[in-house]
Amino acid sequence: MRHNKKFNHLSRKKAHRDALLANMTIALIMRKRIFTTLAKAKALRVYAEPLINRAKEDTMLNRRTVFSYLQNKEAVNELFREIAQKIANRNGGYTRILKTGNRLGDNAKMCFIELVDYNENMLNDKAPKKAKTTRRSRRSSKPAAEAPAAEAPATEAPAAE
Repeated sequence: MRHNKKFNHLSRKKAHRDALLANMTIALIMRKRIFTTLAKAKALRVYAEPLINRAKEDTMLNRRTVFSYLQNKEAVNELFREIAQKIANRNGGYTRILKTGNRLGDNAKMCFIELVDYNENMLNDKAPKKAKTTRRSRRSSKPAAEAPAAEAPATEAPAAE
């Protein structure tokens, strides 16, 4: 019976599921973005975010705990050195899932899962936005005669002789 077991079993036994999620977490840490199915990405987010959260505090206990899950020294070093600096002031939500459509062969839902602080395109879109204003009437606030007169065309250059 599966009473109070909320996580997705991914049609695998526990050892296979743990190995899959550990390998996907290593790939996510090393590559910063991976392409997978939506169900695996949602399961990976639940598995990886607590490990990423442990990297905020670089202690021997946290390193050993993360290593016990991942079993990869390079990934642990990358997580505690590079990624920990970028996520130091973030309170959670270290990953983002971007849906890409369905796979051709079996119509499975596919997506990208990425580390939030490493997507440069999304970070550039965070430019300061103008304050939102509401329009009170349909008429423009400028007088109609003033707008076209302000943009008078420049005089033409004389023809070449």
